[in-house]
Amino acid sequence: ARALTGFVAGTGHGAPSSSQVFVVRRDQDIYIQTLRKLFNESHGIFMGLQRSEEELAGKSRKAQLVQVSKNYRSVIRACMEDMHEAAVSTRDPALQGQYSTQVSILSAMELIWNLCEILFVEAATAGPLLLRLLDWVRLHVCDVDSMVREVLSSESPSKHKLFWNVVDVFVLQGRMDEARHLLSKEASANPTSMNMYKILDDLMKKMPVPSTGNTQTLTELELKWQHWHEECQRYLQDGTFASNPHMESICKIMLGDEDAILEKKELMTTWYHFLVTRLLYSHPTVKPMELRFYAQSSMDLFLGGESSPEPLDMILMAAFEFEMHQVIKECSIVLSNWWFVAHLTDLLDHCKLLQSHNLYFGSNMREFLLLEYASGLFSHHSLWQLGVDYFDHCPEYGRVYLELHIERIPLSTEQKALKVLRICEQRQMHEQVRSICKIMAMKALRNNRLGSALSWSIRAKDAAFATLISDRFLKDYCERGCFSDLDLIDNLGPSMLLSDRLTFLGKYREFHRLYGEKRFPEAARLLLTLMTAHIAPCSFWMTLLTDALPLLEQKEVIFSAEQTYELMRCLEDLTAGNPDKQKFQDDDVETTKVEMLRLALARNLARVIVKEGTVEGS
Repeated sequence: ARALTGFVAGTGHGAPSSSQVFVVRRDQDIYIQTLRKLFNESHGIFMGLQRSEEELAGKSRKAQLVQVSKNYRSVIRACMEDMHEAAVSTRDPALQGQYSTQVSILSAMELIWNLCEILFVEAATAGPLLLRLLDWVRLHVCDVDSMVREVLSSESPSKHKLFWNVVDVFVLQGRMDEARHLLSKEASANPTSMNMYKILDDLMKKMPVPSTGNTQTLTELELKWQHWHEECQRYLQDGTFASNPHMESICKIMLGDEDAILEKKELMTTWYHFLVTRLLYSHPTVKPMELRFYAQSSMDLFLGGESSPEPLDMILMAAFEFEMHQVIKECSIVLSNWWFVAHLTDLLDHCKLLQSHNLYFGSNMREFLLLEYASGLFSHHSLWQLGVDYFDHCPEYGRVYLELHIERIPLSTEQKALKVLRICEQRQMHEQVRSICKIMAMKALRNNRLGSALSWSIRAKDAAFATLISDRFLKDYCERGCFSDLDLIDNLGPSMLLSDRLTFLGKYREFHRLYGEKRFPEAARLLLTLMTAHIAPCSFWMTLLTDALPLLEQKEVIFSAEQTYELMRCLEDLTAGNPDKQKFQDDDVETTKVEMLRLALARNLARVIVKEGTVEGS
């Protein structure tokens, strides 16, 4: 009935053949807004369980696991309530249908989970087991609640046409105090039948029920129950209730008469309600391993061959038969997402109930289902962050899956890229870190955001790309006469050693800073070093020599004789060694620059010789 997203949907007829086309559908449920609460809040519970104290032993550990299970169920129930409100408030019939379907799916999920909690997590023993199953039925069989409310809110409940139906509901669910309260209203309205009501009330009051604590043994309970049962039998055979068919029917139900209970089929609505009622009045000390026999016969009697079991019935039956793997398998097929099976299996695994079950391809069932669930989360634009933690807790294949999925996340914004990058860095995923940085560097470069591109390439430790971007910075400088992204270049620190060109960019910017601060001797030394140590690319030498002109023209002599000779050599190397020498000579601007440089260098050399000679002479 429901979309089996995440599963292969074929034609459904016969064995698959090579000619068939199979459509693999994505997990669509993650796109339903109202289910976001389920995914987000259960993630916190899941993480808490992974970190929980495994050292806790015995009862304290069991109590902890039962609490975790209840927390999961409370999230399902909260989601169900939100979905129900959404269904009521919307005016769109299509949306209303979608929400109602989700409510029924969530309701089924909680019903199954609650039963698994009782049978597997809590592992309730004979006695308390029946009490848990009664609570389970009362919580989940809600079809009669509106009828109960209608009768109780009427002016005179005992005169309401559905009065006896409500009394029957209370008796079928073992809610004896509520049944007695209603019957007392009827008794006061019929003084002639007072004695009959008093006897039935007394039987209801005396009915022995299992206690939650260890106040009585099972043997004591069985003895008390046997005496009570015989007393009910005696009154029925004496014809005490013969004049009132309603009361007689209740007495028969209390004796565990299957036909009498089945007559109330419409009030119970489900075979599992019938099962619990039947156990309450015929075998209250049922042991867990006896449930399978009662469950199967109850389903057969209730359905009576009129209808075949639904998928939900088969799942519950598998639980009553303690076939955990069958429960998980059936749920995987029927439910529309991986959330339920992944979290339930993880919980059962923590209960040490699935250890023996390894799948044929090497992973265990817990990990396989968590991997599938997390993979689904990764197709969502924001829920993928939850998926990371699930992969982290899959020891065998989690890392591989995370590496594959994280590379496919669309890096739509820089903020998202930083988030992904942080995740990769925390897990030492060096290959993915490089890949993300390269992608972001390319994006920034395409958008002409050189600072961002350089920052990403440094982070990626990509020397070739850093060189390319450094060249773009230098080209921009040549065209515009100033640097962009000064903060970044000024604070390169040790990262400038990533590539020679980046080193040059950083040092060249440092030269400009020293010049701006009027620290001319330091600026001159740095400029000369950039050329003589061959840090600067040859194509940039003319720019550097041109930068030397203002220093050569300063009033005070800055370059020493030796430094001036070095500059002269660099200028000659540049003009003599240039492969485009002819072109160089034909370019008036370049020729003028060279002549100006030669003149400035000659004048500087003359000034230096005079200055140094004067110093020596004195």
